[in-house]
Amino acid sequence: MNKKTFIIAIVILIIDQLTKSLLEIYLKLNQSIVIIKNFLAITLVHNTGGAWSILNKHSYILIIFSVIALILLFRFMITFKKNTRNSIAFALTISGIISNLADRIFLGYVRDFLDFTIFNYDYPIFNIADVAIVIGVILLIIAIIKGEDRNAVSKSRK
Repeated sequence: MNKKTFIIAIVILIIDQLTKSLLEIYLKLNQSIVIIKNFLAITLVHNTGGAWSILNKHSYILIIFSVIALILLFRFMITFKKNTRNSIAFALTISGIISNLADRIFLGYVRDFLDFTIFNYDYPIFNIADVAIVIGVILLIIAIIKGEDRNAVSKSRK
């Protein structure tokens, strides 16, 4: 992991853990603060599953998936073309996974709080780590589409 990727990952990890910790201090579980009526609220929930609460109360499976994902990401980081977008993509994805993994390991659940209603659909509540993972994965997909998943060193080894 290069210095830029490491710094971005640490900053995202700190922001995510700090926001979660502050909300745990200032909000009660399931309490909401409406920010924009019918669009955005801050609602503190404890999620024992993954997205949309899949694998609810099966944290050990999500922990295993997270560790495997981290191992794969560190392996792929070596082969992807070195550029700013890819550094940001790996930093976002890795920091998001590590932050939610830390919650699962140390608390037994992930602290979520971003509560959006979009076109009358009450979207599942999520956190900054989840946003980082989604943006990071989208950036990695763009890199793969552009053929940046194999750098020049990797191509010469084939």
